[in-house]
Amino acid sequence: MLREYFIRRLLYLIPILIFISFLSFSLIYIAPGDPAEIMMTSPGGGYDEAAVEQFRVAHGLDQPFIVQYMTWLKNAATGDLGYSYMSEQPVFETVINAFKNTLTLSALALVIALIIAIPLGIISAVKHNTIFDSLCRFGALIGVSMPNFWQAYLMIIVFSVILHWLPGGGFGHGTDISYMILPALVLGTGSAAVMMRMVRSSMLDVLGKEYIQTARAKGLSEATVLMRHALKNALVPIITVVGLSIGFLLNGSVVVETIFGWPGIGNLVVSSILSYDYMMIQGSILFVAIIFLVINFIVDLLYVWANPEIRYDRTS
Repeated sequence: MLREYFIRRLLYLIPILIFISFLSFSLIYIAPGDPAEIMMTSPGGGYDEAAVEQFRVAHGLDQPFIVQYMTWLKNAATGDLGYSYMSEQPVFETVINAFKNTLTLSALALVIALIIAIPLGIISAVKHNTIFDSLCRFGALIGVSMPNFWQAYLMIIVFSVILHWLPGGGFGHGTDISYMILPALVLGTGSAAVMMRMVRSSMLDVLGKEYIQTARAKGLSEATVLMRHALKNALVPIITVVGLSIGFLLNGSVVVETIFGWPGIGNLVVSSILSYDYMMIQGSILFVAIIFLVINFIVDLLYVWANPEIRYDRTS
């Protein structure tokens, strides 16, 4: 049954990806501005018509929309996302290099989020309606409500400008963790607020079940009841939130990466939009869509492990 579900969901990804690619390609195609004219415009503001036409022919921009899309889609299916209009570097390699930087930052942000969210969520549920619970809920509300850009600038002012503890931006040599701490804290605390609320809510629902009372009546320790019986049965909604958070983290926060100058995929998308690098934008959007779909696919499979009662038949 699980294998049939696995294959069926895998096949569902194909039309979804095609639809996303068509939508993104269409929006970029109808966007204001001619990429040929933009690329061939000199610093003084003029451009040569012959050079513009040559650029169009070289990049297939003289072809009808459907021809351009089908050509791009066929190449994308083989891993060829074209070349950047600005740097003339392969789009696929550029996106992968940017994603590696985002992956490093996201891993640290996810660790921070889980370390904060899971213990506080569990304790808040166990001690619900206490001062500790109220403080956790208030902190989560602040974390959810606080904009990323405001939190990022606040941390830069405090830890970089005033205390001089951490660099306020940049990449360093790529292995210096000091450059990752502030952006990872901004991303991690924001995700932790959402996760903690879901952990608390899900744990509260499970702790009221009869089998939890039965486990306690058998003399099991509170730690065993919470971790082995309560937490595992509360994991389904938690997995959903964590999975979505991982998807957002892996695709890079546009605001956070731009503020801190982190060369990840979010920063790449912003710079590509500002420079009208349409091939890079299309490749980045497709890659981001694939990451989200893969994460959601993995989350769906984890449901079976978290809750064996789930059955993936044709009607579910």
